[in-house]
Amino acid sequence: MAFDKKLLDVIACPACKGKLQFVKEQQELVCRFDRLAYPVRDNIPVLLQTEAREMTSEELEQLGK
Repeated sequence: MAFDKKLLDVIACPACKGKLQFVKEQQELVCRFDRLAYPVRDNIPVLLQTEAREMTSEELEQLGK
């Protein structure tokens, strides 16, 4: 079973309540505003700020392409 992208309509970034973007290759949900990437483990999003990693500007630019 894969991550259900319909969840993106109902979940939000725990920090800013903004939209999240799913990045399939890294299995992460990305908040562009806060530059945070939340992991998706066993198809379950882990929306804890303590589990999120900070993203660089270069990483965010790559997502836009």
